[in-house]
Amino acid sequence: MDLALKSYGSGLTYADYCKIDDGRRYELIGGELYLVPSPSVPHQRVSLRLSWRLAEYIEQNDLGTVLTAPIDVYLTDQDVVQPDIIFISRERSDLVTEINIKGAPDLVVEILSPSTSSRDRTAKKELYATYGVKELWIIHPLVQTIEVYRRGTEGAFQEPLFYTRRSNQKITSPLLPGLTLDLNDLF
Repeated sequence: MDLALKSYGSGLTYADYCKIDDGRRYELIGGELYLVPSPSVPHQRVSLRLSWRLAEYIEQNDLGTVLTAPIDVYLTDQDVVQPDIIFISRERSDLVTEINIKGAPDLVVEILSPSTSSRDRTAKKELYATYGVKELWIIHPLVQTIEVYRRGTEGAFQEPLFYTRRSNQKITSPLLPGLTLDLNDLF
């Protein structure tokens, strides 16, 4: 943790988080503040391509809202994250407020970066499962793979489905009926 972060301490709340005004992006997980550095170029390419395709499909079919980082997703007073891409169904549009998202999105997409990969795969994945995210996509832009975690009947994520560009697989989602994503269009 760098010196600037140490001054904020631990056991922080959303009110504390909102007072931070140093021009950096952060996430709050378990009351601990984590710096979110700028993403890499491969990360941004995948994010732009995927968010554009999702937004176009979701808008054309009046399914809900797609938003991209930075946007605060408030899960608890000590858990506020900024996923790369989120989808919130039309039926749950009340989660979208003027300043943040109040609750778990239907779909969360995390695009891995070296500095955040471990946190995305552990602490954040656990938060998403705990607070009701229906589907989590973890994208590895350099390896060109996508792991899809879907919420099971017990409330936890099921074993992931793995998609790779090399195998010419296409992604579908029960949350987005009729959508088919070709990985060649994303990577």
